[in-house]
Amino acid sequence: METAELLKSNNVKPTVVRMKVYNYLVENKNHPTADTVFKSLLSEIPTLSKTSVYNTMELLLEKHLIQAITIEEKETRFDADTSDHGHFKCTKCGAIHDFHADLRNLQSDLPYGFTVDERHLYYKGLCAKCK
Repeated sequence: METAELLKSNNVKPTVVRMKVYNYLVENKNHPTADTVFKSLLSEIPTLSKTSVYNTMELLLEKHLIQAITIEEKETRFDADTSDHGHFKCTKCGAIHDFHADLRNLQSDLPYGFTVDERHLYYKGLCAKCK
């Protein structure tokens, strides 16, 4: 499905900025920060503002078209892959790698009456390259 159609089907007006931000996340699987997205797209869209990028990210999150990754407290990264999977962050090089994980079948002893809205699985350690 084309980006414009995907956005429309999720009740998001397909503006140039929204399509560029979404496409950047799809094409760059390195889980960029909003600031990285801004800096990368600035040459393509000279009038781009950080506020536009942040607002677009918030809208895409709200519509579940992307997910936020907060492995570190002070750093939010973004991922266009919203399927069930986990993330591994290398403590040496800082790279974040995706790995398959069946998050729906993770057992949890939640207290009675609790409802899970989101599931995230993060690991930290050394990647194969840095080991």
